[in-house]
Amino acid sequence: MTATVITRKWHTTAEVAAMLGFGLSKTKMLVLTGEIRSVKIGRNRRILPEWVDEYVQRVASGSEGVSA
Repeated sequence: MTATVITRKWHTTAEVAAMLGFGLSKTKMLVLTGEIRSVKIGRNRRILPEWVDEYVQRVASGSEGVSA
């Protein structure tokens, strides 16, 4: 018997919030403003892992040269 590993293709807004270390309200705002891409499936929003990576890259590249 062979075990099959199923990797998730979509993330919920709450999962993305946890991944980014943001609150749910902030993450929902980023989704609603289009800063993080998403699709609406029925009443739910779903976000591809690649879209989370795109957001992180965009934010990281925009903060180059900025020191805290």
